[in-house]
Amino acid sequence: MGNAHANPAYWTAAQQSEALRNQSISAVELLDYSIQRIERIDRQLNAVVVRDFERARAAARVADASLKARDPRPLLGVPVTIKESFNVAGLPTTWGFPEAREFVPADDAVAVQRLKAAGAIIIGKTNIPTGISDWQSFNAIYGTTNNPWDESRSPGASSGGSAAALAAGYVALEVGSDLRGSLRVPAHYCGVYAQKPTHGIIPLRGHVPPGAEALPINPDMAVAGPLARCTEDLTLAMNLLAGPDAPDDIGFKLDLPAARRARLKDFRILILTEHPLVSTSA
Repeated sequence: MGNAHANPAYWTAAQQSEALRNQSISAVELLDYSIQRIERIDRQLNAVVVRDFERARAAARVADASLKARDPRPLLGVPVTIKESFNVAGLPTTWGFPEAREFVPADDAVAVQRLKAAGAIIIGKTNIPTGISDWQSFNAIYGTTNNPWDESRSPGASSGGSAAALAAGYVALEVGSDLRGSLRVPAHYCGVYAQKPTHGIIPLRGHVPPGAEALPINPDMAVAGPLARCTEDLTLAMNLLAGPDAPDDIGFKLDLPAARRARLKDFRILILTEHPLVSTSA
């Protein structure tokens, strides 16, 4: 790990967890670093549009006590942000609709519950387009999110604030959603990693429009999924987030068969070309 206080902005979630467990940095110190970075940079980026710093500081103090007691939870003390469209108890969920500006859910989405159960500290929510239905991140409540690599460009959407927060070094993990590219497009635009998992692997309960009842749902094609700055953190997050929505649902386990090949060069590639004697033009 080296000097734990040097620059934690771009540590992975696994590295943050390791540093917290060996007490080379405290949860309060790591959280303060994230908060200071957001306060210093985010005026230009506008990625973290809902901030919950005081509750996060209280949670970090509790996490430090638990870390000293050797609590083994995998994300204990790790700060994370959540896409605005997920319910987080006590924080607004608007989906960018001005008429929903005052809506505050009483309960967490299942994905948020699982992050908290793993010890993660929710520090805020990240920006989205109106109705999570665009490939750029603007809405009339929170305004526009800019790309950390070039503030004149978009971070993509609809998980645009999520990807921007990762690329800017605010947090190491985020949770977003995807129907038509809402994880994949912003990950590409911002140079981070995201996973659109198998449909139904991560419950979507609590990822509903403001005021809608948070019921177990499994809409066609839409999924929840993690964003991170490395594939290892995606694996870590998937292992924490995946699983049936309720205890009485049919169970499953995340168990993929071994890869057929270990190296990319060992795979055979089929290349289709136009036959020189066959014309495809009208």
